[in-house]
Amino acid sequence: MGPVEFIVAKDPVTERTGDMAMLNLVMSVAADVVPVRYVALSESTGPRGGDYLVEKPAPAPLGLLSRATRKARSLVHERFDVPQLRTWLEHSDADRFVADHSYMAEAYLATGREEPLYVNTVVSESLVWRATHGMIGRAQAPFIRRDELRVAQAATAVGTYDAAEAAWYRSAGVGRATWLDVTLPPLVPRPVRDLSAPRVVFLGDRRWPPNDEGARLLLDWWPEIAAGIPDAELLIVGRSNGILPLPEGVEDLDFVDDLDGLLSTARGILAPIRTGGGVRVKVLEAAARGLPVVGTEAAIGSLADVFGLPILDTKDEFVAEARRLLADPHHAAAAGDDLYERNEAHWAHGGPQSSVEGWLK
Repeated sequence: MGPVEFIVAKDPVTERTGDMAMLNLVMSVAADVVPVRYVALSESTGPRGGDYLVEKPAPAPLGLLSRATRKARSLVHERFDVPQLRTWLEHSDADRFVADHSYMAEAYLATGREEPLYVNTVVSESLVWRATHGMIGRAQAPFIRRDELRVAQAATAVGTYDAAEAAWYRSAGVGRATWLDVTLPPLVPRPVRDLSAPRVVFLGDRRWPPNDEGARLLLDWWPEIAAGIPDAELLIVGRSNGILPLPEGVEDLDFVDDLDGLLSTARGILAPIRTGGGVRVKVLEAAARGLPVVGTEAAIGSLADVFGLPILDTKDEFVAEARRLLADPHHAAAAGDDLYERNEAHWAHGGPQSSVEGWLK
């Protein structure tokens, strides 16, 4: 059997975003049953071991708009139909291809090759653009969704990180749309947590607009969450586009080298995400460590079923549970134990492995 080649939007080695963390996990699970390699857009062109990098061209807005209009295609799908990537794929000796993000399938489809194409949607860009790109995003969202469906219909099989999204594709006539219920492996040995301080964490790369939106919402809610709880502390972790005004008790740490060490001092993760879905690495990071999560529907999604997590979409519900974590270390410990054990059982029963293997068959 020849290799499966993943077609990737960012460098899996240098980029430390949530979608790349999940890509590396999916590739490692897939590598247990098939030979795996990738071709990725990056800052340079050339081989890296058995993989290959293609320089990602700088955007040229006028040319992009002209091509997208001529082809009746969304801006995001036209942006990632990179000629150099298409050339590489035309000559690849792989016998199966996986597009990581729907738009990464465009270069493969343009080659006219007929080998099986698998698509991992990761997250619907139509949702993100509608919520975070203003008038242009709202205008582009229907075209992006149309392109995502077109790609799915051309694929051999579609994988998603959300069960509801997979159901949507099936309702739209895509027969092989599968929920990839992939979680991070439980850390062994399990981290020892120090719950002496009333500390919670917001975790996420804020260069990704839904995370930035969630961080800003949490800062608005924080004074109410912390009210009357001595020494209550919120740590914001993850790359950002700029400094936010911080209320009392909040520290913005940006990127941290020792994430495990920091999370071992926290009672839980707060995730008031309103937009997106798809990759939910902050929840998976928490489950792997036995760290409770207070989250909304967009933050938790289908992982609510895997981990038994409540969906807290109203401000009052969210604030109440966040306050409980800060005020009651025994509750935080019990919630963390339950989350860790559920994730451990998911791996012991082969949940991630069977979902990826079934998708790629």
